[in-house]
Amino acid sequence: MTNQVGPATGSGSVADPGSGAAGARVAGGATAAATAGSGGQDVAFVSQVPGTPVSFPSYHGRTVSWVAVTLICAAFLAGGLALTFGPIWWLFWVSLGVAVIGGLLAAGTGIFDDWY
Repeated sequence: MTNQVGPATGSGSVADPGSGAAGARVAGGATAAATAGSGGQDVAFVSQVPGTPVSFPSYHGRTVSWVAVTLICAAFLAGGLALTFGPIWWLFWVSLGVAVIGGLLAAGTGIFDDWY
């Protein structure tokens, strides 16, 4: 995570090494832009200054997390339809069980750790 307690950046962009800013100096005196283009590691940088370029990592979660979310959503939909057209109690209770299994799968695999 970023340093939330550091100095404010309202008057200019952050130029600390490793910040990802275009003018930031890194080891050896080169700028961050020069090392990023020459095979250096890109650092995620979120700027609070308008007009500063921002790059976000491409990350959309793990497959097991999407399976858990799909199970929960499908069970919620089936349970809602079971109550609407009936009520069809056996389908409602099966849907509730599938939703609980999806919730346990999500909690057991650490779904809350999937964000950046």
